[in-house]
Amino acid sequence: MAGLATSFGSGAMTNSFADIERTDLLFIIGSNATEAHPVAGAMMLRAVEKGTRLVVVDPRRTYLAERADYWLPLKPGTDIPLLNGLMHIIIKEDLYDKKFVAERTEGFAELKATVENYPPEKVAEMTGVPAADLYAVARLYAGAPEALICYTLGITEHVCGVYNVMSIANLAMLTGHIGRDGSGVNPLRGQNNVQGACDMGALPNVFSGYQAVTDPGARAGFEKAWGVRLPDKAGLMIPDMFEAALAGKIRAMYIMGEDPVLTDPDANHVRHALESLDFLVVQEIFMSETARIADVVLPGATFAEKDGTFTNSERRVQRVRKAVEPVGRSRPDWRIICDLAQRMGYAMDYAWPGDIFAETASLTPIYAGINYQRIDVCGIQWPCPSCDHPGTCVLHADRFTRGKGLFKGIDHVPPAEMPDDQYPYLLSTGRIYYHYNVTTRQSAALNAHRPEEMAMLNPADAAGLCVCTGDRVRVTSRRGTLVTRVEVTDRVPAGMIWMSFHYWESPTNVLTVNAFDPISKTGEYKVAAVKLEKVS
Repeated sequence: MAGLATSFGSGAMTNSFADIERTDLLFIIGSNATEAHPVAGAMMLRAVEKGTRLVVVDPRRTYLAERADYWLPLKPGTDIPLLNGLMHIIIKEDLYDKKFVAERTEGFAELKATVENYPPEKVAEMTGVPAADLYAVARLYAGAPEALICYTLGITEHVCGVYNVMSIANLAMLTGHIGRDGSGVNPLRGQNNVQGACDMGALPNVFSGYQAVTDPGARAGFEKAWGVRLPDKAGLMIPDMFEAALAGKIRAMYIMGEDPVLTDPDANHVRHALESLDFLVVQEIFMSETARIADVVLPGATFAEKDGTFTNSERRVQRVRKAVEPVGRSRPDWRIICDLAQRMGYAMDYAWPGDIFAETASLTPIYAGINYQRIDVCGIQWPCPSCDHPGTCVLHADRFTRGKGLFKGIDHVPPAEMPDDQYPYLLSTGRIYYHYNVTTRQSAALNAHRPEEMAMLNPADAAGLCVCTGDRVRVTSRRGTLVTRVEVTDRVPAGMIWMSFHYWESPTNVLTVNAFDPISKTGEYKVAAVKLEKVS
Protein backbone atom coordinates (compact mmCIF):
# COMPACT_ATOMS: atom_id res chain seq x y z
CA MET A 1 0.00 0.00 0.00
CA ALA A 2 1.04 3.57 -0.53
CA GLY A 3 0.04 6.95 0.79
CA LEU A 4 -1.33 7.36 4.28
CA ALA A 5 -2.51 3.76 4.22
CA THR A 6 1.17 2.74 4.45
CA SER A 7 1.75 4.89 7.48
CA PHE A 8 -0.88 3.11 9.52
CA GLY A 9 -0.90 -0.28 7.88
CA SER A 10 -2.02 -1.69 11.23
CA GLY A 11 -5.50 -0.33 10.55
CA ALA A 12 -5.51 1.64 13.80
CA MET A 13 -7.31 4.91 14.42
CA THR A 14 -5.10 7.97 13.97
CA ASN A 15 -7.05 9.73 16.71
CA SER A 16 -8.78 9.03 20.02
CA PHE A 17 -12.46 8.33 20.57
CA ALA A 18 -12.68 11.62 22.46
CA ASP A 19 -11.98 13.47 19.19
CA ILE A 20 -15.38 12.37 17.90
CA GLU A 21 -16.89 14.97 20.22
CA ARG A 22 -14.15 17.56 19.59
CA THR A 23 -14.25 17.80 15.82
CA ASP A 24 -16.19 20.27 13.67
CA LEU A 25 -17.23 17.71 11.04
CA LEU A 26 -17.80 13.97 11.13
CA PHE A 27 -17.48 12.23 7.76
CA ILE A 28 -18.86 8.71 8.23
CA ILE A 29 -18.41 6.35 5.28
CA GLY A 30 -19.19 2.63 5.16
CA SER A 31 -20.05 2.58 8.87
CA ASN A 32 -23.37 2.02 10.59
CA ALA A 33 -21.85 2.97 13.94
CA THR A 34 -25.00 3.21 16.04
CA GLU A 35 -25.62 -0.51 15.39
CA ALA A 36 -22.19 -2.03 14.78
CA HIS A 37 -20.23 0.24 17.18
CA PRO A 38 -22.91 1.59 19.55
CA VAL A 39 -20.50 3.26 22.02
CA ALA A 40 -18.77 5.22 19.25
CA GLY A 41 -22.18 5.76 17.64
CA ALA A 42 -23.52 7.31 20.84
CA MET A 43 -20.54 9.68 20.87
CA MET A 44 -21.34 10.67 17.29
CA LEU A 45 -24.94 11.43 18.23
CA ARG A 46 -23.81 13.53 21.20
CA ALA A 47 -21.43 15.44 18.94
CA VAL A 48 -24.25 16.19 16.49
CA GLU A 49 -26.46 17.40 19.36
CA LYS A 50 -23.65 19.82 20.31
CA GLY A 51 -23.46 21.22 16.77
CA THR A 52 -20.94 19.01 14.94
CA ARG A 53 -21.78 18.79 11.24
CA LEU A 54 -22.40 15.25 9.98
CA VAL A 55 -21.95 13.64 6.56
CA VAL A 56 -22.96 10.01 6.12
CA VAL A 57 -22.09 7.94 3.04
CA ASP A 58 -24.13 4.73 3.01
CA PRO A 59 -26.48 2.94 0.57
CA ARG A 60 -28.97 2.46 3.41
CA ARG A 61 -30.84 5.16 5.29
CA THR A 62 -29.38 4.35 8.69
CA TYR A 63 -30.18 5.99 12.01
CA LEU A 64 -27.08 8.18 11.58
CA ALA A 65 -28.05 9.03 7.99
CA GLU A 66 -31.38 10.41 9.22
CA ARG A 67 -29.50 12.81 11.49
CA ALA A 68 -26.90 13.90 8.93
CA ASP A 69 -26.57 17.30 7.32
CA TYR A 70 -25.87 15.35 4.13
CA TRP A 71 -26.64 11.71 3.43
CA LEU A 72 -24.97 10.42 0.26
CA PRO A 73 -26.79 7.15 -0.71
CA LEU A 74 -24.19 5.80 -3.10
CA LYS A 75 -24.53 2.61 -5.11
CA PRO A 76 -22.62 -0.22 -3.37
CA GLY A 77 -19.07 -0.54 -4.66
CA THR A 78 -18.70 3.06 -5.91
CA ASP A 79 -16.74 4.56 -2.99
CA ILE A 80 -13.66 5.36 -5.11
CA PRO A 81 -15.58 7.39 -7.73
CA LEU A 82 -17.38 9.29 -4.96
CA LEU A 83 -14.14 10.17 -3.15
CA ASN A 84 -12.45 11.07 -6.44
CA GLY A 85 -15.40 13.31 -7.28
CA LEU A 86 -15.06 15.16 -3.97
CA MET A 87 -11.32 15.64 -4.55
CA HIS A 88 -11.99 16.82 -8.13
CA ILE A 89 -14.16 19.63 -6.75
CA ILE A 90 -11.72 20.50 -3.95
CA ILE A 91 -8.84 20.87 -6.41
CA LYS A 92 -10.89 22.64 -9.10
CA GLU A 93 -12.19 25.18 -6.59
CA ASP A 94 -8.75 25.64 -5.01
CA LEU A 95 -9.96 24.46 -1.61
CA TYR A 96 -7.12 22.08 -0.81
CA ASP A 97 -4.45 22.75 1.84
CA LYS A 98 -1.52 23.90 -0.30
CA LYS A 99 0.88 24.26 2.64
CA PHE A 100 0.20 20.73 3.91
CA VAL A 101 0.39 19.25 0.42
CA ALA A 102 3.71 21.02 -0.29
CA GLU A 103 5.39 20.24 3.04
CA ARG A 104 3.98 16.89 4.10
CA THR A 105 3.16 14.97 0.90
CA GLU A 106 4.37 13.87 -2.52
CA GLY A 107 2.63 12.54 -5.63
CA PHE A 108 0.09 15.36 -5.87
CA ALA A 109 0.43 15.60 -9.67
CA GLU A 110 -0.58 11.94 -10.04
CA LEU A 111 -3.63 12.40 -7.83
CA LYS A 112 -4.67 15.55 -9.67
CA ALA A 113 -4.40 13.84 -13.05
CA THR A 114 -6.55 10.93 -11.89
CA VAL A 115 -9.35 12.88 -10.20
CA GLU A 116 -9.52 15.16 -13.24
CA ASN A 117 -11.36 12.24 -14.87
CA TYR A 118 -14.10 12.26 -12.20
CA PRO A 119 -16.15 15.45 -12.70
CA PRO A 120 -19.25 15.69 -10.48
CA GLU A 121 -21.72 15.00 -13.27
CA LYS A 122 -19.95 11.76 -14.21
CA VAL A 123 -19.61 10.75 -10.55
CA ALA A 124 -23.31 11.43 -9.99
CA GLU A 125 -24.13 8.99 -12.76
CA MET A 126 -21.70 6.35 -11.42
CA THR A 127 -22.72 6.62 -7.77
CA GLY A 128 -26.32 7.78 -7.83
CA VAL A 129 -25.45 10.75 -5.58
CA PRO A 130 -26.71 14.12 -6.89
CA ALA A 131 -23.97 16.44 -8.16
CA ALA A 132 -25.30 19.26 -5.99
CA ASP A 133 -24.68 17.17 -2.88
CA LEU A 134 -21.15 16.35 -4.05
CA TYR A 135 -20.38 20.06 -4.35
CA ALA A 136 -21.90 20.83 -0.95
CA VAL A 137 -20.05 18.04 0.87
CA ALA A 138 -16.71 18.79 -0.81
CA ARG A 139 -16.92 22.43 0.25
CA LEU A 140 -18.07 21.52 3.75
CA TYR A 141 -15.29 18.98 4.37
CA ALA A 142 -12.52 21.11 2.87
CA GLY A 143 -13.66 24.21 4.74
CA ALA A 144 -14.08 22.64 8.18
CA PRO A 145 -11.45 23.74 10.73
CA GLU A 146 -11.22 20.11 11.91
CA ALA A 147 -12.75 17.09 10.18
CA LEU A 148 -12.72 13.45 11.25
CA ILE A 149 -13.28 10.51 8.90
CA CYS A 150 -14.62 7.28 10.41
CA TYR A 151 -15.04 4.12 8.36
CA THR A 152 -15.50 0.40 8.89
CA LEU A 153 -16.28 -2.74 6.92
CA GLY A 154 -18.45 -0.94 4.37
CA ILE A 155 -15.14 0.36 3.03
CA THR A 156 -12.83 -2.62 3.49
CA GLU A 157 -15.10 -5.56 2.56
CA HIS A 158 -14.74 -5.06 -1.19
CA VAL A 159 -12.35 -6.41 -3.81
CA CYS A 160 -10.92 -2.87 -3.81
CA GLY A 161 -10.96 -2.43 -0.02
CA VAL A 162 -7.32 -1.35 0.19
CA TYR A 163 -7.82 1.16 -2.62
CA ASN A 164 -10.91 2.47 -0.82
CA VAL A 165 -8.79 3.13 2.28
CA MET A 166 -6.08 4.76 0.18
CA SER A 167 -8.69 7.04 -1.41
CA ILE A 168 -9.84 8.11 2.05
CA ALA A 169 -6.21 8.80 2.92
CA ASN A 170 -5.87 10.89 -0.25
CA LEU A 171 -8.88 12.99 0.77
CA ALA A 172 -7.57 13.58 4.30
CA MET A 173 -4.10 14.57 3.12
CA LEU A 174 -5.43 16.79 0.33
CA THR A 175 -7.27 18.92 2.88
CA GLY A 176 -4.69 18.66 5.67
CA HIS A 177 -7.23 16.93 7.91
CA ILE A 178 -4.71 14.63 9.56
CA GLY A 179 -2.31 14.73 12.49
CA ARG A 180 -4.30 16.98 14.83
CA ASP A 181 -6.89 16.68 17.58
CA GLY A 182 -10.22 16.40 15.77
CA SER A 183 -8.70 15.65 12.34
CA GLY A 184 -7.74 12.21 11.11
CA VAL A 185 -8.73 8.88 9.60
CA ASN A 186 -10.30 6.39 11.96
CA PRO A 187 -11.24 2.79 11.19
CA LEU A 188 -13.49 1.42 13.94
CA ARG A 189 -12.40 -2.14 14.68
CA GLY A 190 -15.06 -4.84 14.39
CA GLN A 191 -14.34 -6.71 17.63
CA ASN A 192 -12.98 -5.77 21.04
CA ASN A 193 -9.41 -7.00 20.57
CA VAL A 194 -8.91 -7.13 16.81
CA GLN A 195 -6.36 -4.35 17.20
CA GLY A 196 -4.57 -6.22 19.98
CA ALA A 197 -4.43 -9.44 17.97
CA CYS A 198 -2.87 -7.62 15.02
CA ASP A 199 -0.48 -5.77 17.34
CA MET A 200 0.70 -9.14 18.69
CA GLY A 201 1.59 -10.41 15.22
CA ALA A 202 -1.52 -12.51 14.48
CA LEU A 203 -0.89 -11.79 10.80
CA PRO A 204 1.14 -13.91 8.37
CA ASN A 205 3.68 -11.24 7.41
CA VAL A 206 4.68 -9.54 10.67
CA PHE A 207 5.88 -10.15 14.20
CA SER A 208 4.44 -8.09 17.06
CA GLY A 209 4.31 -4.35 16.47
CA TYR A 210 4.12 -4.81 12.66
CA GLN A 211 7.79 -5.78 12.33
CA ALA A 212 8.13 -7.57 9.01
CA VAL A 213 9.18 -11.21 9.07
CA THR A 214 11.34 -10.38 6.04
CA ASP A 215 13.36 -7.85 8.10
CA PRO A 216 16.59 -9.61 9.22
CA GLY A 217 17.03 -7.23 12.16
CA ALA A 218 13.54 -7.82 13.52
CA ARG A 219 13.82 -11.54 12.95
CA ALA A 220 17.15 -11.72 14.79
CA GLY A 221 15.65 -10.18 17.93
CA PHE A 222 12.85 -12.74 18.11
CA GLU A 223 15.20 -15.63 17.27
CA LYS A 224 17.46 -14.65 20.16
CA ALA A 225 14.57 -14.32 22.61
CA TRP A 226 12.95 -17.62 21.63
CA GLY A 227 16.07 -19.65 20.81
CA VAL A 228 14.83 -20.87 17.43
CA ARG A 229 15.24 -20.10 13.74
CA LEU A 230 12.24 -18.27 12.29
CA PRO A 231 10.89 -18.20 8.70
CA ASP A 232 11.98 -15.30 6.51
CA LYS A 233 8.92 -15.49 4.26
CA ALA A 234 5.36 -14.37 4.89
CA GLY A 235 2.80 -17.07 5.57
CA LEU A 236 -0.59 -17.62 3.95
CA MET A 237 -3.61 -15.36 4.27
CA ILE A 238 -6.90 -17.01 5.32
CA PRO A 239 -8.41 -17.49 1.81
CA ASP A 240 -5.09 -18.95 0.65
CA MET A 241 -5.18 -21.43 3.54
CA PHE A 242 -8.53 -22.76 2.38
CA GLU A 243 -7.32 -23.11 -1.20
CA ALA A 244 -4.21 -24.92 0.04
CA ALA A 245 -6.41 -27.25 2.10
CA LEU A 246 -8.46 -28.10 -0.99
CA ALA A 247 -5.26 -28.76 -2.93
CA GLY A 248 -3.94 -31.06 -0.21
CA LYS A 249 -1.04 -28.73 0.57
CA ILE A 250 -2.32 -28.07 4.09
CA ARG A 251 -3.38 -31.21 5.96
CA ALA A 252 -4.16 -29.82 9.42
CA MET A 253 -5.49 -26.54 10.79
CA TYR A 254 -5.81 -24.99 14.26
CA ILE A 255 -8.58 -22.37 14.51
CA MET A 256 -8.86 -20.28 17.65
CA GLY A 257 -11.76 -17.94 18.44
CA GLU A 258 -13.04 -17.85 14.85
CA ASP A 259 -16.05 -19.39 13.11
CA PRO A 260 -15.25 -19.29 9.38
CA VAL A 261 -18.05 -21.71 8.44
CA LEU A 262 -20.53 -19.02 9.48
CA THR A 263 -18.59 -15.80 8.94
CA ASP A 264 -16.34 -16.26 5.88
CA PRO A 265 -17.59 -15.62 2.33
CA ASP A 266 -18.83 -18.51 0.19
CA ALA A 267 -19.35 -20.65 3.29
CA ASN A 268 -19.98 -23.89 1.39
CA HIS A 269 -16.53 -23.52 -0.16
CA VAL A 270 -15.03 -22.93 3.30
CA ARG A 271 -16.79 -25.96 4.77
CA HIS A 272 -15.55 -28.13 1.90
CA ALA A 273 -11.98 -26.91 2.49
CA LEU A 274 -12.13 -27.68 6.21
CA GLU A 275 -13.66 -31.10 5.60
CA SER A 276 -10.77 -31.83 3.22
CA LEU A 277 -8.27 -31.60 6.07
CA ASP A 278 -6.87 -34.67 7.79
CA PHE A 279 -7.08 -32.97 11.18
CA LEU A 280 -8.96 -29.90 12.42
CA VAL A 281 -8.61 -28.39 15.90
CA VAL A 282 -10.95 -25.63 17.10
CA GLN A 283 -10.37 -23.71 20.32
CA GLU A 284 -13.60 -21.96 21.29
CA ILE A 285 -15.89 -20.83 24.10
CA PHE A 286 -19.06 -22.14 22.38
CA MET A 287 -19.81 -25.06 20.10
CA SER A 288 -19.64 -23.01 16.90
CA GLU A 289 -20.57 -24.18 13.42
CA THR A 290 -16.84 -24.68 12.72
CA ALA A 291 -16.31 -26.55 16.00
CA ARG A 292 -19.08 -28.98 15.01
CA ILE A 293 -16.91 -30.35 12.19
CA ALA A 294 -13.63 -30.36 14.16
CA ASP A 295 -11.75 -33.51 15.14
CA VAL A 296 -10.82 -31.95 18.49
CA VAL A 297 -12.44 -29.04 20.34
CA LEU A 298 -10.38 -27.30 23.02
CA PRO A 299 -12.61 -25.30 25.42
CA GLY A 300 -11.18 -21.81 25.88
CA ALA A 301 -12.03 -19.30 28.59
CA THR A 302 -14.03 -16.11 28.17
CA PHE A 303 -12.76 -12.59 28.88
CA ALA A 304 -14.21 -12.78 32.40
CA GLU A 305 -12.25 -15.94 33.20
CA LYS A 306 -8.70 -14.81 32.43
CA ASP A 307 -6.11 -12.09 32.91
CA GLY A 308 -4.40 -10.15 30.15
CA THR A 309 -4.84 -7.07 27.99
CA PHE A 310 -7.13 -5.87 25.23
CA THR A 311 -6.09 -3.16 22.78
CA ASN A 312 -9.01 -1.22 21.35
CA SER A 313 -9.54 0.74 18.15
CA GLU A 314 -7.86 3.89 19.45
CA ARG A 315 -4.68 1.86 20.17
CA ARG A 316 -5.32 1.92 23.93
CA VAL A 317 -3.78 -1.05 25.77
CA GLN A 318 -6.00 -1.93 28.73
CA ARG A 319 -5.87 -4.50 31.51
CA VAL A 320 -8.33 -7.38 31.70
CA ARG A 321 -8.70 -9.09 35.09
CA LYS A 322 -10.20 -12.46 35.90
CA ALA A 323 -13.57 -12.13 37.64
CA VAL A 324 -14.57 -15.80 37.88
CA GLU A 325 -12.87 -19.16 37.50
CA PRO A 326 -13.11 -20.89 34.10
CA VAL A 327 -16.21 -23.06 33.75
CA GLY A 328 -15.85 -26.84 33.59
CA ARG A 329 -12.74 -28.00 31.73
CA SER A 330 -12.23 -24.70 29.91
CA ARG A 331 -8.86 -22.95 30.28
CA PRO A 332 -7.32 -19.61 29.28
CA ASP A 333 -6.00 -19.68 25.72
CA TRP A 334 -2.42 -18.92 26.74
CA ARG A 335 -2.31 -21.95 29.07
CA ILE A 336 -3.62 -24.26 26.35
CA ILE A 337 -0.98 -22.98 23.92
CA CYS A 338 1.84 -23.28 26.46
CA ASP A 339 0.90 -26.88 27.31
CA LEU A 340 0.69 -27.82 23.64
CA ALA A 341 4.09 -26.25 22.97
CA GLN A 342 5.65 -28.18 25.83
CA ARG A 343 4.17 -31.46 24.61
CA MET A 344 5.61 -30.69 21.16
CA GLY A 345 9.08 -30.22 22.62
CA TYR A 346 9.37 -26.46 23.20
CA ALA A 347 9.69 -25.23 26.78
CA MET A 348 7.08 -22.45 26.76
CA ASP A 349 6.80 -21.92 30.50
CA TYR A 350 5.35 -18.47 31.25
CA ALA A 351 3.99 -18.17 34.79
CA TRP A 352 1.17 -15.75 33.98
CA PRO A 353 0.09 -13.31 31.22
CA GLY A 354 2.20 -10.53 32.74
CA ASP A 355 5.35 -12.46 31.77
CA ILE A 356 4.13 -12.73 28.18
CA PHE A 357 3.36 -9.01 28.03
CA ALA A 358 6.77 -8.08 29.46
CA GLU A 359 8.47 -10.17 26.77
CA THR A 360 6.28 -8.56 24.10
CA ALA A 361 7.20 -5.05 25.30
CA SER A 362 10.91 -5.94 25.24
CA LEU A 363 10.68 -6.97 21.57
CA THR A 364 8.13 -4.45 20.30
CA PRO A 365 9.16 -0.77 20.00
CA ILE A 366 5.61 0.62 19.90
CA TYR A 367 4.87 -1.21 23.19
CA ALA A 368 8.26 -0.68 24.84
CA GLY A 369 7.05 1.81 27.46
CA ILE A 370 3.91 -0.08 28.46
CA ASN A 371 3.71 -2.46 31.41
CA TYR A 372 1.02 -3.82 33.71
CA GLN A 373 1.87 -1.31 36.45
CA ARG A 374 1.43 1.69 34.14
CA ILE A 375 -1.91 0.49 32.78
CA ASP A 376 -3.28 -0.71 36.11
CA VAL A 377 -5.73 2.21 36.31
CA CYS A 378 -5.82 3.71 32.81
CA GLY A 379 -4.74 2.29 29.47
CA ILE A 380 -1.98 3.78 27.31
CA GLN A 381 -2.14 4.40 23.56
CA TRP A 382 0.73 3.14 21.46
CA PRO A 383 3.24 4.07 20.20
CA CYS A 384 4.78 4.40 23.64
CA PRO A 385 8.54 3.96 23.17
CA SER A 386 9.71 4.40 26.78
CA CYS A 387 8.43 4.19 30.35
CA ASP A 388 8.47 7.98 30.70
CA HIS A 389 6.45 8.47 27.50
CA PRO A 390 2.73 9.29 28.00
CA GLY A 391 1.53 7.40 24.94
CA THR A 392 0.31 8.86 21.65
CA CYS A 393 -3.18 10.29 21.27
CA VAL A 394 -2.78 11.45 17.65
CA LEU A 395 -0.68 9.76 14.99
CA HIS A 396 1.25 11.59 12.25
CA ALA A 397 1.37 14.93 14.06
CA ASP A 398 4.78 15.85 12.62
CA ARG A 399 5.56 13.21 10.00
CA PHE A 400 4.20 10.04 8.48
CA THR A 401 5.84 6.67 9.09
CA ARG A 402 7.35 6.75 5.58
CA GLY A 403 8.32 10.43 5.94
CA LYS A 404 6.00 12.19 3.50
CA GLY A 405 2.51 10.97 2.76
CA LEU A 406 2.26 9.55 -0.75
CA PHE A 407 -0.74 10.42 -2.91
CA LYS A 408 -1.81 7.71 -5.34
CA GLY A 409 -4.17 8.18 -8.26
CA ILE A 410 -6.78 5.43 -7.94
CA ASP A 411 -9.42 4.55 -10.52
CA HIS A 412 -12.74 2.81 -10.01
CA VAL A 413 -12.59 -0.96 -9.47
CA PRO A 414 -16.01 -2.57 -10.05
CA PRO A 415 -17.32 -5.32 -7.75
CA ALA A 416 -16.53 -8.92 -8.68
CA GLU A 417 -20.20 -9.68 -9.31
CA MET A 418 -23.16 -7.48 -10.11
CA PRO A 419 -26.87 -8.25 -10.62
CA ASP A 420 -27.91 -9.55 -14.03
CA ASP A 421 -30.97 -11.07 -15.67
CA GLN A 422 -30.52 -14.39 -13.86
CA TYR A 423 -29.69 -12.92 -10.45
CA PRO A 424 -31.31 -9.47 -10.53
CA TYR A 425 -30.97 -8.36 -6.89
CA LEU A 426 -27.93 -7.01 -5.06
CA LEU A 427 -27.17 -8.60 -1.67
CA SER A 428 -25.26 -6.61 0.93
CA THR A 429 -24.47 -7.75 4.48
CA GLY A 430 -23.54 -6.39 7.88
CA ARG A 431 -24.34 -6.34 11.60
CA ILE A 432 -27.51 -5.49 13.49
CA TYR A 433 -27.88 -3.80 16.86
CA TYR A 434 -29.42 -6.81 18.59
CA HIS A 435 -26.51 -9.23 18.16
CA TYR A 436 -22.74 -9.17 18.35
CA ASN A 437 -21.16 -11.24 15.60
CA VAL A 438 -22.09 -14.92 16.13
CA THR A 439 -21.77 -15.24 19.92
CA THR A 440 -24.80 -13.44 21.32
CA ARG A 441 -27.18 -16.03 19.91
CA GLN A 442 -26.10 -17.93 23.04
CA SER A 443 -27.89 -15.27 25.14
CA ALA A 444 -31.48 -16.27 25.83
CA ALA A 445 -32.54 -12.66 26.36
CA LEU A 446 -30.99 -11.32 23.14
CA ASN A 447 -32.13 -14.32 21.15
CA ALA A 448 -35.69 -13.87 22.39
CA HIS A 449 -35.60 -10.24 21.25
CA ARG A 450 -34.39 -11.04 17.71
CA PRO A 451 -34.54 -14.83 17.24
CA GLU A 452 -34.22 -14.95 13.46
CA GLU A 453 -33.03 -13.05 10.43
CA MET A 454 -35.23 -10.23 9.14
CA ALA A 455 -33.74 -9.36 5.77
CA MET A 456 -34.42 -5.78 4.65
CA LEU A 457 -36.32 -5.40 1.37
CA ASN A 458 -37.60 -2.27 -0.35
CA PRO A 459 -41.41 -1.89 -0.68
CA ALA A 460 -41.21 -1.82 -4.48
CA ASP A 461 -39.41 -5.16 -4.55
CA ALA A 462 -41.73 -6.60 -1.90
CA ALA A 463 -44.75 -5.63 -4.00
CA GLY A 464 -43.26 -7.35 -7.02
CA LEU A 465 -42.76 -10.53 -4.99
CA CYS A 466 -46.14 -10.19 -3.23
CA VAL A 467 -44.55 -10.38 0.22
CA CYS A 468 -45.08 -8.43 3.44
CA THR A 469 -43.03 -8.02 6.60
CA GLY A 470 -42.75 -11.44 8.28
CA ASP A 471 -43.12 -13.43 5.07
CA ARG A 472 -40.39 -15.80 3.95
CA VAL A 473 -38.34 -15.59 0.76
CA ARG A 474 -35.79 -17.92 -0.73
CA VAL A 475 -32.53 -16.13 -1.53
CA THR A 476 -30.26 -17.86 -4.05
CA SER A 477 -26.85 -16.95 -5.45
CA ARG A 478 -24.49 -18.84 -7.71
CA ARG A 479 -22.99 -20.40 -4.57
CA GLY A 480 -25.87 -21.34 -2.31
CA THR A 481 -29.44 -20.84 -1.18
CA LEU A 482 -31.35 -20.16 2.05
CA VAL A 483 -34.75 -19.06 3.35
CA THR A 484 -35.26 -15.94 5.48
CA ARG A 485 -38.06 -13.75 6.76
CA VAL A 486 -38.14 -10.20 5.44
CA GLU A 487 -38.75 -6.74 6.83
CA VAL A 488 -40.25 -4.43 4.21
CA THR A 489 -38.65 -1.00 4.61
CA ASP A 490 -37.60 1.97 2.52
CA ARG A 491 -34.32 2.12 4.46
CA VAL A 492 -32.81 0.04 1.64
CA PRO A 493 -32.98 1.08 -2.02
CA ALA A 494 -34.97 -0.80 -4.62
CA GLY A 495 -33.05 -3.72 -6.09
CA MET A 496 -31.20 -4.53 -2.85
CA ILE A 497 -31.73 -7.09 -0.11
CA TRP A 498 -29.72 -6.54 3.07
CA MET A 499 -28.94 -9.33 5.54
CA SER A 500 -26.91 -9.82 8.71
CA PHE A 501 -24.66 -12.85 9.30
CA HIS A 502 -25.65 -13.68 12.89
CA TYR A 503 -27.96 -16.65 12.25
CA TRP A 504 -26.86 -20.23 11.61
CA GLU A 505 -30.45 -21.05 10.57
CA SER A 506 -30.09 -18.66 7.62
CA PRO A 507 -26.32 -18.61 7.02
CA THR A 508 -25.94 -15.54 4.82
CA ASN A 509 -22.39 -16.36 3.81
CA VAL A 510 -23.46 -19.36 1.75
CA LEU A 511 -24.55 -16.61 -0.67
CA THR A 512 -21.62 -14.19 -0.64
CA VAL A 513 -19.06 -14.18 -3.40
CA ASN A 514 -15.71 -15.97 -3.25
CA ALA A 515 -13.77 -12.84 -4.19
CA PHE A 516 -11.14 -10.98 -2.17
CA ASP A 517 -9.07 -7.84 -2.14
CA PRO A 518 -5.77 -8.96 -3.71
CA ILE A 519 -3.69 -7.15 -1.08
CA SER A 520 -5.55 -7.57 2.21
CA LYS A 521 -7.42 -10.77 1.21
CA THR A 522 -10.56 -9.33 2.79
CA GLY A 523 -13.70 -10.87 1.33
CA GLU A 524 -16.27 -8.93 -0.70
CA TYR A 525 -19.24 -9.17 1.68
CA LYS A 526 -20.95 -5.99 0.50
CA VAL A 527 -21.88 -6.90 -3.08
CA ALA A 528 -23.23 -10.17 -4.48
CA ALA A 529 -25.90 -11.03 -7.04
CA VAL A 530 -28.95 -13.03 -5.90
CA LYS A 531 -32.47 -13.94 -6.97
CA LEU A 532 -35.55 -13.92 -4.70
CA GLU A 533 -38.62 -16.15 -4.60
CA LYS A 534 -41.58 -16.05 -2.26
CA VAL A 535 -41.90 -19.12 -0.02
CA SER A 536 -45.42 -20.20 0.86
